[in-house]
Amino acid sequence: MRSVLSILVFYATYVAAHGNLMQITVDGKVYKGNAPNAKPTASVIRQLSENGPVKGTNNPNLACGMNSKNADLMADAMPGSTISFTWGGGGGNKFPHAIGPSLTYLASCGSGSCANFDASKAQWFKISQVGRKSDGTWVIAGLSDGTVSVKLPSTLPPGNYLARNEIITLQGATSKGGAEFYPSCAQIKVGGSGTGKVQQSDLVTFPGAYHEDDPGIYVPDVFSPGQTSYAFPGPPVAAIADG
Repeated sequence: MRSVLSILVFYATYVAAHGNLMQITVDGKVYKGNAPNAKPTASVIRQLSENGPVKGTNNPNLACGMNSKNADLMADAMPGSTISFTWGGGGGNKFPHAIGPSLTYLASCGSGSCANFDASKAQWFKISQVGRKSDGTWVIAGLSDGTVSVKLPSTLPPGNYLARNEIITLQGATSKGGAEFYPSCAQIKVGGSGTGKVQQSDLVTFPGAYHEDDPGIYVPDVFSPGQTSYAFPGPPVAAIADG
């Protein structure tokens, strides 16, 4: 009986120590996601099998999270729309990690709906990244409700896109392979008449964009006093995102 109880306590602690994308908000409209591995309801957020991190820069789950499943719906957005990504921990807790960056990417789903799009074939471009503040603290540590907000590029062409928000937790990044990745994808349909162009040089794949020895993934001095800078992994913010 004690061993069973110990397992249950361990599992509850494990789940609470991780997190996932709970909902997105587009220009004030809320779209809720499904809990990992729960019975799904229609959503714009791709559901995960678990709320644990993706480990390893060659892991195919880097695209949209652990065994992510295509969502049924699309969230309406416009060029310049604000998208807020709200993260939470297991058991209704806050997202438990506070050391690391948040990065946001977009990928076109082509002419069809993102509901049928294979994220392993996506070509991603970065539209936002936040890391340390000038005082050395991490932006995500100050997010009391776990929400990261980004603006879509003002010239983004109309079409169907995957919006990939990711938190990389660096508490284990003093060793190579110790960084933990929490990516999640939402499906959006952008209207309007934007005519911006995404440069080929801005496009990356997941896996492929990161490597274990990248300065922003292997960070041996992450806990060193006085650190105020951080080298973001992956490509620079795409030119279409206004730099």
